[in-house]
Amino acid sequence: MGTIFWLILFVVLLIIEIFTMGLTTIWFAGGAALAFVLAFVGFDLPVQVIVFLLASILLLVLTRPIAVKFFNKERQRTNAESLIGQKAIVLEKIDTLRGVGRAEVNGMEWSAKTDEPEETIEAGEIVVIEGIQGVKLIVKKEEV
Repeated sequence: MGTIFWLILFVVLLIIEIFTMGLTTIWFAGGAALAFVLAFVGFDLPVQVIVFLLASILLLVLTRPIAVKFFNKERQRTNAESLIGQKAIVLEKIDTLRGVGRAEVNGMEWSAKTDEPEETIEAGEIVVIEGIQGVKLIVKKEEV
């Protein structure tokens, strides 16, 4: 009974991975394959479950970052993602604590804030875009 369960789980996880291409369920399919082998050899169910969980988590944690980097190297950044690392000019004083501030990049105005709540950046200063959170740029002062 256990061998059939692990085989079915393996196939289902592979099918999910094929349709989603999210590089998430593939690692659990690997764990299911290992548990299938253990069930086939005759190990008890608790051992199978523990090996499934450990193998799946280890595969996910240790190999997913490498696989994501390898499979996504041709990925094009979206318009918003392409702004990260670019410079912008502060149009309105950025005061994250008060929730105000605007910056312009590539001719477009954005709301802007910093990662540091107490930090302010005066209008006219140049900033570097570190990220985007919703519709706000996350910026820091350009280091000279």
